[in-house]
Amino acid sequence: MLNLFTEDYLEGLRCGDFAPRPRISGRLSSYDGLLMEAVGLQLPVGTVCAIGDGESRVEAEVIGFRSGKTLLMNLGGPAALLPNAPVRPIGAPGEAEVGAAMLGRVVDGSGKPIDGLGPIRGAGKWPLAGKLQSPLDRGRVLQPLDVGVRAINGLLTIGQGQRVGIMAGSGVGKSVLLGMMVRAAQADMIVIGLIGERSREVADFLETKVAGAARARSVVVAVPANHSPVLRIRGALRATAIAEAFRAEGKKVLLIMDSLTRVAHAGREIGLALGEPASARGYPPSAIAMLPSLIERAGTDVHTGGSITAIYTVLADGDDGNDPVVDSARSILDGHIVLSRALAERGVYPAIDLGPSVSRVMTDIAPREHVAAARVLRRHLATYEENRDLVLMGAYRAGADPEIDAAIACHPAVMEYIRQGSDEIVTLPDAVTELVGVFGHG
Repeated sequence: MLNLFTEDYLEGLRCGDFAPRPRISGRLSSYDGLLMEAVGLQLPVGTVCAIGDGESRVEAEVIGFRSGKTLLMNLGGPAALLPNAPVRPIGAPGEAEVGAAMLGRVVDGSGKPIDGLGPIRGAGKWPLAGKLQSPLDRGRVLQPLDVGVRAINGLLTIGQGQRVGIMAGSGVGKSVLLGMMVRAAQADMIVIGLIGERSREVADFLETKVAGAARARSVVVAVPANHSPVLRIRGALRATAIAEAFRAEGKKVLLIMDSLTRVAHAGREIGLALGEPASARGYPPSAIAMLPSLIERAGTDVHTGGSITAIYTVLADGDDGNDPVVDSARSILDGHIVLSRALAERGVYPAIDLGPSVSRVMTDIAPREHVAAARVLRRHLATYEENRDLVLMGAYRAGADPEIDAAIACHPAVMEYIRQGSDEIVTLPDAVTELVGVFGHG
């Protein structure tokens, strides 16, 4: 009887498909405060590893190889490591948690919730690097998107599936303009990536810009400036992956990323640590080459009908419009909104400089009379700005030029159209009606 029990019991414990696997482990050979080198293991780029044991354990990501050694970068936190500390893989190359379970949640660059609402359950998976699509899988931009800002709705109309950059120096109002667009945007879901910004701005953005009903349909990925450069890049990839998964479900998604420049800065830190030569303004080639692969993931999917309308803030270092990141983003995006420090100093908010700003799809999505009225307003503003000094000095004599006379007469109406309070929402139909009514007859 005992033998039968023993045989049955042992048979129940036996696992027929069990196959023992070795535990992969290496050793830390060098660490200079930023870059780690490990020997004794071969892992694909993107693998997350645990280094050390106990309280001194930290996480790092594989970023490359050199002379038979694996290069890693710390994912954050103090690294009280000793020579020859064990290095063990703990995660496969990147996947992001996606789906409806993410709505209303705030996560960090690693996908861990930081909002105090507990773990995220029932989320799906999506590759951090996205799924490569054929150019023919991308649809045209044919429908306008209401963003609640009069100057943008009327003069720089944004379409569903468009990629737009907000370009300006520091302190000109990029984040305030983003908040206005988030509150009013007519989208099914909003995915917000706060990458490399101040920690204070994260809490402020959540409490003022994404409060109430907007919070329930939003996903926020927050990676402040004091986090590892690897985590900052992962945060940008994670926000884009979450938006891609919603688009695959046929949703109209608004992707906000503040800021694209901080992503490039993180790429610069990693590239220089790997020994890449610095080229344009200290940026290695890989930092600039990373931007197209990130931006091109937004757009319209012809198969599902879903779309990602992406709005990126681009910080112009030193107010330089020819900064490598600004120049590269401008060449890839479907439009750019330039904010002027001179307008901000005159108290014009949002400080949109209409001259260099453009929406490359506006003529495809706006009626003919709308486009014509926008061109009239632009012409009057350009004429006034060209002759502004003459007018202010009193050197211009009224009646000398009908174009200048018309620009001077229309200038108060132009500035009133551009100005808008940060808590005011102007719908697309209202913005177009006002524009055509005032400037629709030349």
